[in-house]
Amino acid sequence: MKRGHAKKIAILGFGREGRSTLKFLKRMPEFRGAELWILDKNADTKIPRGLHARLGKNYLADLHDFDLVFRAPGIPYTLPSLIRARRRGVRFTSLMELFFTHCPAKIIGVTGTKGKGTTATLLCKILKAAGRDAYFAGNVGTPAIEIIQKLKKGSLVVLELSSFQLQGTKTSPPVALVLDVFPDHQDAHKNLKEYYEAKANIARFQKPHDAVFFFKNSRMSEWVARHGHGKKIAVDEHTFRRFGPETLKMPGFHNFKNAVMAATVARALGVPNHIIAKTAKAFPGNEHRLEFVRKIGGALFYNDSASTNPQTSVAAVKAFPGNPKVLIAGGKDKNLDYAPLAKVLRESRITRIILFGENKKKIERTLRPALKNSVSRAPIQLVSNLQAAVRAAYRAARSVRRAVKPPIVLFSPGAASFDQFENYADRGEQFKRLVRKLKEKN
Repeated sequence: MKRGHAKKIAILGFGREGRSTLKFLKRMPEFRGAELWILDKNADTKIPRGLHARLGKNYLADLHDFDLVFRAPGIPYTLPSLIRARRRGVRFTSLMELFFTHCPAKIIGVTGTKGKGTTATLLCKILKAAGRDAYFAGNVGTPAIEIIQKLKKGSLVVLELSSFQLQGTKTSPPVALVLDVFPDHQDAHKNLKEYYEAKANIARFQKPHDAVFFFKNSRMSEWVARHGHGKKIAVDEHTFRRFGPETLKMPGFHNFKNAVMAATVARALGVPNHIIAKTAKAFPGNEHRLEFVRKIGGALFYNDSASTNPQTSVAAVKAFPGNPKVLIAGGKDKNLDYAPLAKVLRESRITRIILFGENKKKIERTLRPALKNSVSRAPIQLVSNLQAAVRAAYRAARSVRRAVKPPIVLFSPGAASFDQFENYADRGEQFKRLVRKLKEKN
């Protein structure tokens, strides 16, 4: 069915992307005259005048009535209601597919389990520093479709793409970046295979003149890149020489690795080496990603609230190898295994672990046996909320014996935020406020 023939169109999920979809559809002549519906499980969703709506618990009823459905990324692609509707001939698409279709600029897509925002932001900054007409759009903040009127044929769009945005798409960007890929979102995807297959859509529909960049030393990054017909370009952080981990403002080898990816792609796009190195060295990183907050009582506080799975907490702990550390972790569970975190904590200078949130007992059950016979034997403390966690961490950091390197209080939750916070950014902001309120003698 051609889009222009769609008589009855549903926008499934009326959050940030759903509202942007509506604005775009109203501007497009091909959708003029179509009957527009808003479907959302929130019964209190405010519906613009003149639109039809199906809200509340029955919002997925009778999907087969529609010709075309624009699915928001937060609505699982494999819900039984959606599968039944597709079998009956209903066409499902998304805001991202709409963007791919109508974008006049070259799209540079970035995916990976973590590091997408940092890599995409840095790459965009490098391109701008080189005088390119470059834009960034992410899976948080401004939806990509909102910038489409600014774009020209010679523009470049660096697009951060999550598994939810990639799932169900039938288009791949002409330039694709695949960062490290590891288990995540097992509370939303049916299984790991579905998660990995969604990621693979970034390369799956590429043509021979397209290109996909992947990490040479990452098995899953390479697996994702193998899909599709684009040119495969391996990126090796161990042989990269334009700058080193110690020259970046962002702590952690994982941040260096992602900077190498941004630098390699920028060079392939014709940016001179001196501009790449200068921009990368000046980049402080993104907010809530190993963000330095404050030094107080001899301790350094870092906000890594964007850490929403165990592997990102592992990377955060490894970022400060010589410092004694107090780790604050926990949040809403995503059905992930915390054994990798237990392993790295056994081998690290951890003086205390403070857990809070919905899954604190699950994390404790994994960590306690692993740490029992470790060198540090760090005590584990369970608290009720973030305020209690910050206070306990500060006390623990102040009690650390004088060392060559100062103690680090590392807030790297390794879990989602939705048990006690609006999102990871809200969680990070609250952490920073609590840290700034601390007094020298708390």
